[in-house]
Amino acid sequence: MLTIKSMDSYYGESRVIEGLNLDIPDGKIVSLIGRNGVGKSTTLKSIMGLVKTSPTTSLLFNGKEISKLPSYERVRMGIGYVPQGRDIFQQMTVQENWELGLQPLGGKGNIPDYIFDLFPILPKFAKRRGGDLSGGQQQQLAIARALVQNPKILILDEPTEGIQPSIIQDIGRAIRKINEWKGITILLVEQYLDFVMENSHYVNIMEKGNIIFHDQTSLCNKAEVQKLMTN
Repeated sequence: MLTIKSMDSYYGESRVIEGLNLDIPDGKIVSLIGRNGVGKSTTLKSIMGLVKTSPTTSLLFNGKEISKLPSYERVRMGIGYVPQGRDIFQQMTVQENWELGLQPLGGKGNIPDYIFDLFPILPKFAKRRGGDLSGGQQQQLAIARALVQNPKILILDEPTEGIQPSIIQDIGRAIRKINEWKGITILLVEQYLDFVMENSHYVNIMEKGNIIFHDQTSLCNKAEVQKLMTN
């Protein structure tokens, strides 16, 4: 679904990612974990075209090179993105927020019914302002807004951040259902190893802007993964 080759990413003149290579298999949930500041969020922003990358960078999405395309074209091609912090529009209603997800498609189309099966609380709060929702409800809204674009791959940046434990379980179930029901590939940046092990097919550990470990979660020893993350 997505192949990253020789990716260098920069903030100004500072190189944060150096020569990153990463494969995201079609139809799988792939997690990227690591300590704060190692480049996980920068990797996602680079995929979305929100961070400067070098001319040597190759981003192949469904076999097509997208590294030179603007962000909105990447969205139109089928890349959904939920940033860290959710970035919903606080003053807009829940309905207005999810309808904004249709804008990359020309503002046309309907909200797929399965999204309301995933997040049944959202229709109940359709007229409520986004800023009046709890953190967990805002995260559900942010994911729903990305899903209305019918993405082929959904990129999630720390979806459990600042969310109470009971809602974290709901988010995990939603991620698995999105993958199982619709076959959507998911790339997930996360801090909580338990969440990653429960909800991913593959895990990658990032350190200093590159991948130092990759394996199927079903084959991983959790203690060894934890040790690699903290060393």
